[in-house]
Amino acid sequence: MAKRQKLNKGQQRRVRANQKKRLQQDTVEWQSDQLGPLQQGRVVSRYGQHADVLTEDQKCVRTHIRRNIESLVCGDIVGWRPATVEQQGMQGVIEVVHERESLLSRPDYYDGLKPVAANIEQIFVVSSLLPAFSSQIIDRYIVACEDIGIEPILVVNKIDLMDELSAEQQQLIDDCLAVYQNIGYQVIKVSSQSGAGLAKLQQALKDHTSAFVGQSGVGKSSLINQILPEVEAPTQIVSENSGLGQHTTTVATWYPLPQGGAVIDSPGVREFALWHLAEERVAWCYVDFREYLGHCKFRDCKHRDDPGCSLQQAVAAKELPAWRLDNYHRIIETMASQRPSRAVRGN
Repeated sequence: MAKRQKLNKGQQRRVRANQKKRLQQDTVEWQSDQLGPLQQGRVVSRYGQHADVLTEDQKCVRTHIRRNIESLVCGDIVGWRPATVEQQGMQGVIEVVHERESLLSRPDYYDGLKPVAANIEQIFVVSSLLPAFSSQIIDRYIVACEDIGIEPILVVNKIDLMDELSAEQQQLIDDCLAVYQNIGYQVIKVSSQSGAGLAKLQQALKDHTSAFVGQSGVGKSSLINQILPEVEAPTQIVSENSGLGQHTTTVATWYPLPQGGAVIDSPGVREFALWHLAEERVAWCYVDFREYLGHCKFRDCKHRDDPGCSLQQAVAAKELPAWRLDNYHRIIETMASQRPSRAVRGN
């Protein structure tokens, strides 16, 4: 059997364009008298040209998306019309998307900024002790949250495994979390296995629309299952060989909470890219850097061994932890290697 040849970037783009064209051709049309009056709903999840919408009477219906709607994501508030006759399993059509209060996006190598979820009030950045606790990954998510003006709340999962770590590892994690708390970020320690910390997590979720983000395998879906056991979000055990989790949630999904508010479970990403941001913007998104920014000797200071660097001076004076500045430099280095040649820059 001949080996399948790998598609180049141009061929991949043409394949996606053809798929999109086929989706547009596979359309659903109703006569005006087959549609009811415009109603308001919330997008629970989206699948191509279809979306599940939570209606005002708390029913979930499968709807078709009008071709003139350019962007639609989980969490969007929409105007939709119910159909008196179903077509291809569709129970209505989305005709308008209301203005968003916020939008969480992640950079995509081919498509630029790819929207993930809308109208989020707070983002729970989930990390865990397994496969490894990484302040550098946490900082990536914090930068993304600060950039779009959504409050990040740090959740450390699998704390039931703390005793399996060395005393030195435990101290490093505790010291790191103390720094985040001193900056002003809320830190919640939980275990989806033992239930520790879940009451505090549920209180933080109450009456807010929240998103869970974090690397695959840190237990986002397991936490969802604890908060909403009837949901049964798919979970995945971390690979013993790689130490990495597999992508288990394929689309962002909006779950209403019985105590008020909602949770959005987003597809896991192993590394949250920030190549669409300028270096100055990344530095500004480090909240504890802000009082020092603009005070370096040179305007184009890279905050390394530049003479008169205010951030380096703050580290030397122990006003800033060295690992925060190290994380910043690692993010900048990664941005340069990840940024596509035709990347669209924001901010």
